Parts: sequence; structure tokens; C-alpha cells
Amino acid sequence: MLLDYNYREMNDLSKDAANRLAVNEAAAGQRIDNFLFRVLKGVPKSHVYRILRSGEVRLNRKRVKPDARLAVGDELRIPPIRTAAQPIGRKAIPKAAVPPILREDEAFIAVDKPAGLAVHGGSGVAFGLIERLRAARPESKFLELVHRLDRDTSGVLLIAKKRAALVALHAALREGRIDKRYTVLVGGKWRDAKRAVDLPLTKFVTGEGERRVRVEREHGRTARTVFHRLKVWPEADPPISLLEAELHTGRTHQIRVHLTHLGFPLAGDDKYGDFNWNRLLAKQGLKRMFLHAQSLEFEHPVDGGQIAIEAPLPPELAKFLAKLNSAKEPGG
Repeated sequence: MLLDYNYREMNDLSKDAANRLAVNEAAAGQRIDNFLFRVLKGVPKSHVYRILRSGEVRLNRKRVKPDARLAVGDELRIPPIRTAAQPIGRKAIPKAAVPPILREDEAFIAVDKPAGLAVHGGSGVAFGLIERLRAARPESKFLELVHRLDRDTSGVLLIAKKRAALVALHAALREGRIDKRYTVLVGGKWRDAKRAVDLPLTKFVTGEGERRVRVEREHGRTARTVFHRLKVWPEADPPISLLEAELHTGRTHQIRVHLTHLGFPLAGDDKYGDFNWNRLLAKQGLKRMFLHAQSLEFEHPVDGGQIAIEAPLPPELAKFLAKLNSAKEPGG
């Protein structure tokens, strides 16, 4: 039997007979190894590469290399494999669990991601935002993250509904044609109305096995953030500043690491921030990281029109700012 590919509704791959799949638009253009990683959730990558090398995976009845690209109408044979992942059904994740939608059309969905929700499953998270959205829309054959936000960051997140839209938006990100703005609250008196920060970043693993990022001028990857001063509370202890961060590159933890390196820790940041200050902020009502993906502006991936999407400041962050304003007159 030839099955139309839909990785959320596939039969159990652990059965005795091999699966033969017809590639549709949702999978067209993907490398075959990346396609298999998604379909065979729970299967080690080493095993996926082994079945490719051994010829157990066949594309149009022929052996295939890992970097081969799929096309609409291709026939893919996958051998019987015991997978750890269980199918995601509509009952597993209620539709109510999907965050508010800011904008949607035939090409993409923009959602207002809340803090505390991972964008995808993994690392101890059973279901992320993308899995919830797919479960709520079983009729949608293609839903893919355009970019990512940290679990504790709130705000605008894009999901592509077509592969062509995903490719176009990824190109726009790479070429710096998407304007990304974040609202951040930091410790310290920020003096510059506008400050461009170019500090290369590199990833590393701590002695405890945690993945972190640091500034490394010699071997780090280029990272550029432009900060705009919005408001300062110089009489607070310590002084507090509200900034808008304009992201020109999208490195992991870029805003957080840039700010800490400059001596302005991000409020509530439990990885790179000022831990004593964080405890004080929690007592004052701020119990999360003050990092909000405020807006995105970009050309529509289909018709080329200019798109501007904004996510309002979450109530818990707005409430904390109101408390600051009521306590002291802000400075300039």
C-alpha cells in the first residue's frame, strides 16, 4: 500500500512490513536524512544513517545518499523500525492550549507565544508549541517553525503553512530582511539613546553539562544587536532601564549575553543574569525573565506586501512597569 506522507498520522513503523510513502508538497525539497529524523522520532540519528548506508531506505526503488532531496511524487521505502514516539492525537492536546493568533493567511501563522512554553518538544518537554498547533489542526499537512524563541521569552513567533513560504522567510532571515524588535528590562542606568553592539558569540558546555553562550572575539560568530533607550528609573536600587533591542543576527541567547557582557543584566535571567537581583525582583512581583519579542516586520513571502506584526506586552510585565512608574518618576 502506498501512503500519502503525513508524519503526524503515519502508521506504526515497528510493524513487520516496510512502509512505502508517496512524497507530497509538505516534504518536497527536504534532505532525506532530515525527513527521516522527523518521521522516525525516538530513533537515534546513528541508526537512521545506518539504514541509509545499508540501502534499507529506498527512493524510487534505488539506494540513496543522506543529502538527496525529495520531490513531489517520489516513492520512499522505510524499513520496519521500533520508534519511541507515540502518535499525537487531537485528544492528547486540547485546542485551547494553542496560544493566541496575531495574524494568519495562506502562507503563515503568527502566534503570541507565552513565557514558559517551549517552541518544540525535547529536552524533557513532551509537547511544545508546534506540536500543540499540529494536534489542533490535523487537517494541515504542513506547519513548520520559521524561527525560535527561548522557552522563557514571550512574543511574536512565525509558523509557515507552505514549504515555499518557509524557504522564503528563511532566506529573509539570513539576509537580514526581517526587522525583529524585543522589549527588555535591565539592571543599571543606560546612558546612550542608541547603541550598536557587535560582539561575536560562541557556544560551550559547562562542567555540569549545561549549554551556554559567551562572548569570544577571536573565534566567535558575528552577532549584532542595536539597543534603543526607552526609559530609565535612576532612583531605583539598583537603577533600572527599559530598552528596545533590534536584532540584526539571531544567535542563541544573543540579547542576554550581550547585555550581561556590557554589565546590564537582563531582569529575571536565570542563566546569565544577576541572581541576587532576580530574587529581589521576584519579591517585588517579577517572577519571569523580562524579554518580549515585541514585533516583526517583513515582506510577505507570497505577494511581497509589507507585513507588520506586534504582540502586546504581557500583563505580568506591564504590571511590573506600572509598579515602577508609580514608585518613582522615571528619568530620561
